[in-house]
Amino acid sequence: MKPLNPFFSFVYCVARAVLRILYPATVEGLEKLPRSGVLLCPNHSSNWDPVLVAIQLPRNYRLHIMAKDTLFRNRVFGWILRKLGAFPVDRGSSDIRSVKTAMQVLKSGDNLLIFPEGTVIRDGIGYIDGLPAHAKAGVAMIGVRTGAKLVPVFVDGPKKPFRRYRIIFGDPYEPVYTGRHGTAEEMQRIADGILEAAYALGGQAVGGRPL
Repeated sequence: MKPLNPFFSFVYCVARAVLRILYPATVEGLEKLPRSGVLLCPNHSSNWDPVLVAIQLPRNYRLHIMAKDTLFRNRVFGWILRKLGAFPVDRGSSDIRSVKTAMQVLKSGDNLLIFPEGTVIRDGIGYIDGLPAHAKAGVAMIGVRTGAKLVPVFVDGPKKPFRRYRIIFGDPYEPVYTGRHGTAEEMQRIADGILEAAYALGGQAVGGRPL
């Protein structure tokens, strides 16, 4: 196993110490997580979510995060994000490069975090034509083609300093599909299913409304 990046280790330890005080969390289900080849699929309730999930994981969990490309426009900040294991995705197009990177991460045995919704959904906001935002089928495609272990994750929102919130890790999700890679309809169904499972861990429906 390759050694951890010293820069990552430093930032992880500092962020964990500070954010566990600023944003205290009740964490459930961490013991269920497989050690490698895991595709974490949380709901997305705030911009803090990727960091707050990451600091609850072991330092050597080797987590990578697919993040929106706008975060990488500043060269210095983009360099920092890459050193911390994040990589960009253009949410407005079929970003083949980011998909290939995601697949390489999982095939190497490292772990990956992707938000199936693709955007922040705050308190049920994010509805389109009266319907909640759907999961992106790409998360299922990446999971199926790499044989990754899909894990739903629920993250409470909104986040307020010094107010406790929940992070709940669910059981690994076993997708069902036909053929070698499944159909487009099956990929959408799997993606919707993992997102529904994530919200259900917190007693909510997709979009953040109570069940």
